[in-house]
Amino acid sequence: MDCYFAPMEGITGYVFRNAHHRHYGKIRGYFTPFIAPNRSRKLTSREMNDILPEHNQGLSLVPQILTNRAEDFLWAAGKVQELGYEEVNLNLGCPSGTVVSKYRGAGFLAVSKELDSFLNTVSEELHRRGMRFSVKTRIGKNSPEEFEDLLQIFNQYPLERLIIHPRVQTDFYRGHPNLQVFEDAVRNSENPLCYNGDIFSAEDWIAFKERFPHVEAVMLGRGLLQNPALAEEIDRAAEKGRKEEGRKVLPKEEWERLKHFHDDVLNGYREAISGDRNVLFKMKELWTYLGEMFPGKERLLKKIKKAGRMEEYTEAVERILPL
Repeated sequence: MDCYFAPMEGITGYVFRNAHHRHYGKIRGYFTPFIAPNRSRKLTSREMNDILPEHNQGLSLVPQILTNRAEDFLWAAGKVQELGYEEVNLNLGCPSGTVVSKYRGAGFLAVSKELDSFLNTVSEELHRRGMRFSVKTRIGKNSPEEFEDLLQIFNQYPLERLIIHPRVQTDFYRGHPNLQVFEDAVRNSENPLCYNGDIFSAEDWIAFKERFPHVEAVMLGRGLLQNPALAEEIDRAAEKGRKEEGRKVLPKEEWERLKHFHDDVLNGYREAISGDRNVLFKMKELWTYLGEMFPGKERLLKKIKKAGRMEEYTEAVERILPL
């Protein structure tokens, strides 16, 4: 089973990716938070820093691009190809209202003729350049019924992989993924599929694999933020199946690994970002997910959330992650 790390805007940048790669394994590849090219033909400093090869040494990395203009996509693809990348990914999944209102991200799914024309231009040119092309998509803008026509469009183009998050844009992350639509995609897709959505444990993966035994790739997002070792646990489950019971209490060495991972992320942000206030904002955002590992520790998690100074933050973390 190939496990990919989903792009999470504001969280899974190069500082986080490097720390995760140093301490945890079994990730087939990382996808960057999206690059949003515009007509100024210039990447922001944040976008450039995130994809610089020197900031991603040893990682298998796929830059993701968000746009509905073929010429802008190809310009950005050319920039990342100059840096040595061989694959780019199109974002058709972002549900943000400000993105969707401009017919980008999941909003692009609402104008299927324009999407088809875009894919025709982009696919042909990327093939000419020798670049691989993948797509991360939702199953529609407003209704799951939209996906039948969308899949017919995707089937016309040779994608490296079609990553499907089986929710529509208006779902955001509410409710449950529509596995019936994903099942239809498994039967009818001409491209290799990768599943994305609500895999938070090895048990979730086992249930998914029992229903979809021939799907060989999953993309993990929130699950990996809540448990950085999730891909390793899935790998063990793939080898041992249900015979390996989930661990109720992590051994000491796992808590130590988590603490070293946290400290690497923190120190990386302190080197990359000016001002403790900005660093604390980034770390608190991470704890909105990581805090799921600590049931019953709500008082300590609240101290992390309310910390206004770095000293207060580190003291609270040392109480919840002691070595």
